Amino acid sequence: MHIVIDILILIVGLSIGVPVPFAFMAAALYMAMVAFPDLSFLASVGFKALNSITLLSIPFFIMAGMLMGSSGIAERLVIFAEALLGRMRGGLGAATIWACAIFGAISGTASSAVAAIGTIMIPKLEERGYPRYYTTAMVSCAAILGQLIPPSVPMILYGWVTQTSITACFLSTVIPGVLTATLYSIINYIMVRKNFPLVKVEPPAPGFEKIKIIASATRKSIWSLLMPVIILGGIYGGVTTPTEAAAVAVTYAIIVGFFVHRELDLKTFFRSLSTAATTSSVIILMLFFVTILGRIYTMQKVPMIIADFLISISDNKYVILFMINIFLIIIGMLMDDLSGTLLVAPLLLPLAVRIGVHPVHFAAILGTNLGLGNVTPPTAPILYLGGRVGKVSFDQYIKPAIIFMIFGNVPVILLTTYVPWLSMFLPRLVLGIR
Repeated sequence: MHIVIDILILIVGLSIGVPVPFAFMAAALYMAMVAFPDLSFLASVGFKALNSITLLSIPFFIMAGMLMGSSGIAERLVIFAEALLGRMRGGLGAATIWACAIFGAISGTASSAVAAIGTIMIPKLEERGYPRYYTTAMVSCAAILGQLIPPSVPMILYGWVTQTSITACFLSTVIPGVLTATLYSIINYIMVRKNFPLVKVEPPAPGFEKIKIIASATRKSIWSLLMPVIILGGIYGGVTTPTEAAAVAVTYAIIVGFFVHRELDLKTFFRSLSTAATTSSVIILMLFFVTILGRIYTMQKVPMIIADFLISISDNKYVILFMINIFLIIIGMLMDDLSGTLLVAPLLLPLAVRIGVHPVHFAAILGTNLGLGNVTPPTAPILYLGGRVGKVSFDQYIKPAIIFMIFGNVPVILLTTYVPWLSMFLPRLVLGIR
């Protein structure tokens, strides 16, 4: 009963707008007072968990994402994607989707993708005849590719919580992320062709001219395109840890912004640092209380209770996985991906392992489900942020957003859940994960 009350405290707090760290604090304090009147050892649990070099990567990646938007890196990624895809029906929309995917390979967060790519592309798409409400929905949904294309902050947290290789977790969501971006592009093509006949499309360029256009865009975007190569190459090549790669990303963004593109000034630089520090502080405070809450749940055998309950309904692996997906989507609808990852990973991973799901495979299941939750009401933080960036009311862009979710996200969630090869192929190929 105390556990049910505690979960209700957490859900109600999040639903009525209590800041996420304080909602977790209230839940942790309730369980601590009920189960452990002496709180001294719980505080040490939280502080010990934060003493991790892995967590340093989070503020660095957030800082890199902020700097990318103000140093011209994001804009040149859009130029490159537009040169590849812009001269076809729905091509500019597809370019926007893939720009979000490339951006995700650097920043690791969906909110940065909405702010950076959305600010650039929504007005440009509107000029070409795309309705503003539609482009807002498309950019908002495509931004969650930043959580699937590595490096991904939720995957860093999952690896930290579950003691799973972070590099393997990064690799587990690559194919699901690429598949999601492909489905989004197909949906965009169909929507533009059927519903938006006034969209302007530049005439196709002859073969040699097309090569010249792509070569020119590549030359302009080369410093932006090198960034994910350096970061991911360092991680997967064993040269840098994720934390060191995040620090390299920040250093690279500063050098390119100040000395190559020369679009970054001291005022913008310090504003980006301030925003990144604020965001990181919220995450670290949340980590402290989530760690305490997770330890209490473990000591109260909550993971075992959940596992026994689900197995009592059915011992079929595929039925249990379906119930886990429903549970994850509901969690995603109520809280953001970071808090959802921290809460759910330690609770459900023992059950997943018990039914034969590899921890790396479960990372991909968690990532795809919570990514959908980020754009699914009532919480939907990325969807609401997209509305603010696009300056469109929620009722206008929710319908096209739902189309992208149903036909873009749901099939990928099902494939990732029931076809382990999608998430395990790259970790096995690159790292030899068994």
